[in-house]
Amino acid sequence: MNKIRLMLTFLCLFATVFAATAMAGTAESQLGQLLYFDTYLSLQQNQSCASCHHQKAAFADPLNAQDPWNNVVSLGSDTTLNGGRNAPTASYAAFIPTFGLIEDEGEKLYAGGQFWDGRANTLKDQAKGPFLNPVEMAMKDEAAVIAAIADPRNKNYKSYLKLFSSAYGIDLQTLNLADDVQVMNAYDKMAQAIAAFEQTNRFTEFTSKYDYYLAGKAKLNAQEQNGLALFEGKALCSECHPSAAEVVRGSIVPPLFTDFTYDNLGIPKSENPMIAGLAIDYGLGERFITEKGKFRVSTLRNIAFTPPYGHNGFFATLADIVHFYNTAGDGSWPAPEVTDNVNRDELGNLGLTPQEEADLVAFLMTLSDGYKKERPTTFVLPPITPLQ
Repeated sequence: MNKIRLMLTFLCLFATVFAATAMAGTAESQLGQLLYFDTYLSLQQNQSCASCHHQKAAFADPLNAQDPWNNVVSLGSDTTLNGGRNAPTASYAAFIPTFGLIEDEGEKLYAGGQFWDGRANTLKDQAKGPFLNPVEMAMKDEAAVIAAIADPRNKNYKSYLKLFSSAYGIDLQTLNLADDVQVMNAYDKMAQAIAAFEQTNRFTEFTSKYDYYLAGKAKLNAQEQNGLALFEGKALCSECHPSAAEVVRGSIVPPLFTDFTYDNLGIPKSENPMIAGLAIDYGLGERFITEKGKFRVSTLRNIAFTPPYGHNGFFATLADIVHFYNTAGDGSWPAPEVTDNVNRDELGNLGLTPQEEADLVAFLMTLSDGYKKERPTTFVLPPITPLQ
């Protein structure tokens, strides 16, 4: 379908060397960094944003990555509770457009939005959710979060006083926690700061081997080259995960490896004890009845660092999910959790050999950041989604 072509062609006309770099040292993003790693802002003072979205796991859950066969979802601050969905990576989430309809070849499709079901428009909107979610950070309300930020016992207290004042003109010492207007303004700015941090280079590196290959500064080996050819051809991966760069005014706009739309891949219901007893997860279908079973197409950047795979963590390894894409619907897999809207146009019955599956995995490994420390200087980044 290559739905992203319409979106990227438009975006790239306006792409500039954005400024995730310029933002990196601002008071706002410094504040966001402190908030992102602060476990004091959870019910049991044991969980932060980074607990489920840590850099060492490409901003997904490091415990899941360590044992993707058993840890398919994240535990909450109350460690007897957990959600039903695998924590998605926060890397490159800054480029996800706001939720809405796009048109592709006369068909209107939902695209964009944060979370697996797009229910938050922006990073800022998304950042407001986990603090109050009972299976995540589990704070009672917005006032409880702001009270924890303004608590002198918080190790970041002095820094918060300075940074809330310099970034937003908010004096935490005089803020009235009984005043809903003041609390909600502070909570809104807290989320904005976290989102600003998530827009920095730390989350948007573009330093993979594939990025250097696109810039003409690295070569793919024979297996990786074959994997790329399969990705763009027989395996149909690029239909929803576009791999082609755009050239704008002589500079390269690197691909994001997602078209941001929604699909039901036909993933089976998980029998993992953490979530086996939960109700059927309809994804976007919880919001729009015609979209049952659909979840947002994830970026493949850093995919090797973020097992398990699928919204419910059904697949423990890249080899597992590649094999599913190749053979879905052949009778060797359990039935889809949701049978409506299952996509069998772009996955299943692909006819890949075991060697071709291995070649695809080898190519996917080239999408991991860290091949070099700095991104290629020939790059121009796509526009980052506005915070508001």
